[in-house]
Amino acid sequence: MDEDLQAARLRAASLFQRPGFLVRRLHQIYVALYLQECEPFGTTPVQSSVLQVLLLRPGLDQVTLAAEIGVDRTTLSEVLNRLERRGLIARRPAEHDRRTRRAFLTDEGAAMVSAMQGALDNAHRRLIEALPPEARQAFVEQLLVLVEANNEQGRAILKTY
Repeated sequence: MDEDLQAARLRAASLFQRPGFLVRRLHQIYVALYLQECEPFGTTPVQSSVLQVLLLRPGLDQVTLAAEIGVDRTTLSEVLNRLERRGLIARRPAEHDRRTRRAFLTDEGAAMVSAMQGALDNAHRRLIEALPPEARQAFVEQLLVLVEANNEQGRAILKTY
């Protein structure tokens, strides 16, 4: 085997030691699991995040909602438009500033969020079920540490608590 080929193989193997590569791959896997579990609802993970947040905090404006889930306002605007066209959310002008629109789940949206909880739980469970039960919470906590420590580096800032 020539040295260039051997060096290329070593570099490729080192991908499996690179956190960025592994995080990207794990995200791809999660999206596939999400789509398998949530296919009947016809949503994306970002749409689901919006719906989940609006269930807990109805009436958020676009800027606040974008920060709650860590997406840029342009992406969020497109997501909100799609959810509104489906009748899952409604947007109304804020009382204090008519230019600001607040988002609310419709009855249909709230019913769908409730109906999809089991599917969401299954997707998340399936993602980490290969870990020993006692390691699962620690894994999530370490992910949170990484997200919080690197939050300012993202294209959109996630509001952390």
